[in-house]
Amino acid sequence: MGGVEGENSTVVDSREWVMSAYADQGLPTSDHLKLRTTRLSLHADSIPDGHVAVELLWISVDPYLRTRMTGHDDGLYFPQFPLNDWQSKSKQVITAFGLGRVIRSKHSNFSIGDIVVGPFFRFAEYCIAPPTFLRVVDPTAGIESPAYLSALGVPGFAAWVGIELLGNPKAGSNVFISAAAGGVGMFAGQLAKLKGCRVVGSTGTDEKVKLLKEEFGYDEAFNYNKETDFDAALSKYFLNGIDLYLDNVGGKMLEAVLNHVNRHARIPVCGMISQYNQVWTEREGVRNLLNLVGKEVRMEGYLVGSYLDRFDDFTKEMESYTKEGKLISKYKIFNGIESFIESLGSMFTSSNVGKVVIQVKP
Repeated sequence: MGGVEGENSTVVDSREWVMSAYADQGLPTSDHLKLRTTRLSLHADSIPDGHVAVELLWISVDPYLRTRMTGHDDGLYFPQFPLNDWQSKSKQVITAFGLGRVIRSKHSNFSIGDIVVGPFFRFAEYCIAPPTFLRVVDPTAGIESPAYLSALGVPGFAAWVGIELLGNPKAGSNVFISAAAGGVGMFAGQLAKLKGCRVVGSTGTDEKVKLLKEEFGYDEAFNYNKETDFDAALSKYFLNGIDLYLDNVGGKMLEAVLNHVNRHARIPVCGMISQYNQVWTEREGVRNLLNLVGKEVRMEGYLVGSYLDRFDDFTKEMESYTKEGKLISKYKIFNGIESFIESLGSMFTSSNVGKVVIQVKP
């Protein structure tokens, strides 16, 4: 049963991130994002019935956050983060997927000390959260904490939906994954390998190429910063064409892929990170979409929120793979909530390997 302890004397200072201005181009900076300190009361009267107070331990930094900072709704169902004046007392704060510890509870399903994960925590050190979408995880299950934001979080779910549900390749299929060493790509490739596919990935450094082949089990991989003629690269690595492409980048890579797809190929579109820092009128167009018709290709964008009815299936499968050592995870860990701007920007370079996470209090 949930309970409240020591609430009469407990007030915490909590740092949290707010949006002060939109960044329609380029990377958000301290001109757009502000870190402020607020005082949060943990007194029972300050916590609404059915809510819990949570100390955030880990916060997930994902590319979709960037799409909520442009000031434009670019076809994604997540709305833009609300603006807050630097001196404002508004309670609007950026939200993100996180993992934390319950420190006060006014809900019978949550007890003090429970470790919980949720998709809409305030990007803060402490917060009061409703129970919606919160899930208790077992810290003794043999799964490391960041995995709940990675293999068992949004990136893993995005990879699982793209490969298992939308792509559903047969053994022996030729599968291509872009941004293959990133948070989604590293799991997408491994899931395709578990289904018996031949898998090739693209990534931004020679170090990552080695990682994909030696640790993640990719059959081939190439450095797109060296093999800059994508059409020639795909001709080299896909002599028999592409049956499934999980698109994480869009732009020139997508255009090149469309020249190499086989008949009835599938292209689940998870994201287009190469386009996120530009207004839509300056983004690269794809000139050969007619290949979708001639090859009868199924190209489908998707949002993981539309597949929440399969989340339990995903969790069971990915937990099993993780415990059995069939899935390997890599993390880029940033220390302290103050590292948000740096961590967000890092996703748009070739510097990261794996999932970007913030350890709130190292």
